[in-house]
Amino acid sequence: MRSSKSRSRAKNNRNRPSGGNVVNRVFDSSGPEGKVRGTPQQIIDKYNQLARDAQLSNDRVAAENFQQHAEHYLRLLSEAQREIEARREEQERQNRERQAERDRERAERQEREAARQADLAESPQPDVMDFASEGSAPESGLVETPESQTAAPAVDVPEKKEKPPRRPRTRKPKAAPADEAPNTDGDAPEAAE
Repeated sequence: MRSSKSRSRAKNNRNRPSGGNVVNRVFDSSGPEGKVRGTPQQIIDKYNQLARDAQLSNDRVAAENFQQHAEHYLRLLSEAQREIEARREEQERQNRERQAERDRERAERQEREAARQADLAESPQPDVMDFASEGSAPESGLVETPESQTAAPAVDVPEKKEKPPRRPRTRKPKAAPADEAPNTDGDAPEAAE
C-alpha cells in the first residue's frame, strides 16, 4: 500500500512544466471567466483583451485580475525565451570553437604540405639525359627512359600478310517444284482451268 505523501508528490511533479518547449506548449488556464486554452502568447493576448473589455465596462477589479493572469503567462514566456536564447548562444559558441579548431588543423596541414613541397624543391633532381644524340636510333617519337634501356631487347613482330579480297558469294538457283514442268518456250505458265 502506498502512502498518501508519495502520491501527492508524484502528482505535483506531473503538473509542473518540464524544461521542454514552453513557447509552443498548449496550456489550459483557469481564469475568472472560465478556461482559456492555447500557447502562452495566445493566452496573454486573450487575457489582455479581457482586461480591456473589463476596463471599458468600468470593472477595475476584473481588469486587474485579467492583467495579473496575463502577467503570469508573460513571465513564463519570457523565461522560456531566455532559456532558448542561452541555449542558442551556447551552441553558437561551441560551433565557433569547433570551426576555430578545424581552421587550426587546416592551417597546420597546409604548413606541413608547404614544408614538404619546399623539401622536394630543394632536393637534388636527376639530370635530364638527351638520348637522341647517342647513336643512329630511328626517331620514333617516343621518349626513352632508363628502364627501357635495361629491359629485355625488343622482339621483332612479323608483319601481317595481306589477305586477298573476298569474292562475293554466288547463289545457287532454286530447284523447280516437282509438280511443275519447266517452261522452255519462254511463255508465261498457263493458269489451271
